[in-house]
Amino acid sequence: MQGLLDIQKKLLPDLLDVMVKRYRILHYIKLMQPIGRRSLSTNLQLSERVLRGEVTFLKEQGLVHFATSGMSVTEEGEQLFSQLEDVMKELLGLRHLEMSLSQQLGVKQVLVVAGDSDEDSWVKREMGRACIGELKARLRPKDVVAVMGGTTLAAVAEMMTPDTQTREVVFVPARGGLGEQVENQANTISAEFASRAKAQYRLLHVPDQLSEEAYTSLVLEPSVQDILKLIKSASTVIHGIGDAQMMAERRDSSGSFIDKLKREEAVAEAFGYYFNRAGQPIHKQRTIGLQLDDLGEHKYVISVAGGRSKAEAIAAYMKYRPSDVLITDEAAARSLLRVPGNE
Repeated sequence: MQGLLDIQKKLLPDLLDVMVKRYRILHYIKLMQPIGRRSLSTNLQLSERVLRGEVTFLKEQGLVHFATSGMSVTEEGEQLFSQLEDVMKELLGLRHLEMSLSQQLGVKQVLVVAGDSDEDSWVKREMGRACIGELKARLRPKDVVAVMGGTTLAAVAEMMTPDTQTREVVFVPARGGLGEQVENQANTISAEFASRAKAQYRLLHVPDQLSEEAYTSLVLEPSVQDILKLIKSASTVIHGIGDAQMMAERRDSSGSFIDKLKREEAVAEAFGYYFNRAGQPIHKQRTIGLQLDDLGEHKYVISVAGGRSKAEAIAAYMKYRPSDVLITDEAAARSLLRVPGNE
């Protein structure tokens, strides 16, 4: 496959450029459908005149459907998109990025999607689509899936679709989250996963940050113990990786704590742990839910994080605990390969 692509690049470079452009248009319509032409033009940074010609071509090929609500991808378009994905990964250099990152980070499997989620919100949805594909390939009836909170995981949940194997699955929050914005809480996201999958869910109604006295009291509650037992039985865990400073500020942490993070050069946060560049935990929040020590060999761990700004955070966390799968975007992947210690 790569040999044929190399030949085409030399003999028919314009043909490949056109194919990449039409693939990106089809890709964006698929993620954001139904979508209007003006919105599509703005997001793809193509003039309306150029875009009009391209979407007309796709419509004539039976790949795109026009309606008053906007454009959407037809069934034939969906099939063609699936067939093109592997070819485009080679053509865009994403396959090489996946292999390089897998080797350098010590992660069994890396999936890289095109784009930069710092710049374009649709890239988070594409990471979400990749995550759902990976999750569904492993799901078995009655599996328990634990999910963390955050904006990236919220985008992942939006890409969930019902399937025969999801109906008996139970989605649970991996930790408490009261106090954060509702849409980013693990409770909200696990419920969204379940709703879209036509599956079941359980909630954990406890704050994200606790005093020692409150923690001791809550973990003795029978209802909390029951849900904790279910959470810790999860066969799959899906989580994001946060920028340490940003996460501390989002949780309304004290100024002295934020100063400590800066002083100790914290760059990453995951599971309530803050990590420095060497991947060493420098602080652990007292939380109820999954702890890093709970991620044993019997749990399949999927990390989802992207954007150029997250490269240092991803690198730091993976030094502490490489996941089974890392799903990221092109901008983060290219930056990761330039992060000191990853070359």
